[in-house]
Amino acid sequence: MRMRCAVILGIAWMCALATNGQASNPLEKINWQAGPSVGDLSGTADIRVPEGFVFAGANDTRLLMTAMQNPTSGQEKGFVAPTGLAWFVVFEFDDAGYVRDDDKAALDANAMLESIKQGTEMGNKDRQKRGWPTMTITGWEQAPRYNETTHNLEWAIRAESDGKPVVNYNTRLLGRGGVMKVTLVADPAEFGPTLPKFRSVLDGYAFKEGQKYAEWKKGDKVAAYGLSALVVGGAAAVAAKAGAFKGLWKLLAVGVVAIGAAIKGLWSRLSGRKPPQQ
Repeated sequence: MRMRCAVILGIAWMCALATNGQASNPLEKINWQAGPSVGDLSGTADIRVPEGFVFAGANDTRLLMTAMQNPTSGQEKGFVAPTGLAWFVVFEFDDAGYVRDDDKAALDANAMLESIKQGTEMGNKDRQKRGWPTMTITGWEQAPRYNETTHNLEWAIRAESDGKPVVNYNTRLLGRGGVMKVTLVADPAEFGPTLPKFRSVLDGYAFKEGQKYAEWKKGDKVAAYGLSALVVGGAAAVAAKAGAFKGLWKLLAVGVVAIGAAIKGLWSRLSGRKPPQQ
């Protein structure tokens, strides 16, 4: 079964709450937008939602992340998934400014992976306090690579949580005023066939007019970091050098999201309803 390899975190906890009546099902609060349609990523960009897919906005994305026992960053802008919810995509925007790509030829995959591991270990302390399973980074599924034509930075991380594997595929879309952080979360067993479907969805992404990377003008805000720092949390990498590393674990661990296809199980087991259809 497809679900056998998914990282099914939070189901027991939420089922218990639903059973004893102490809390309502968080999924009942989600305002789903069915495709074909256009999802507004908080005024920064748009994403075309294909037929057979659903979209949730910024506030609803934070509700979903919390329900799946993932710390939120406050930068969430949207959530896209097929109606079966077998995999999903999270959009976050960092308005740090225009990121120069001068260091595109000097990406150090080993150093970046070590920083991600450190950030994740810091995040685990918070997970433990909340009674959530911890996460361990096991390596690259794909080392970081930069596309000079599209100004997209991509990489994939392998991780484990609660004894189960998960793969996060990360894309950073550079814009005039900042970076859209896109995270694909999928069952590792289905990662191969899922990736082209994800890329097809991402083809429908576009910064709004005036927000594109090529529209940068002299005098615009410029980020204090480059491509390498993007992989390990952007501003957190800069702050780490200034001694503020400890308080910025969320930024360092950004893009490492748990659950995979488990949201499908949450929907069917807690609400008794099917994901939204056309």
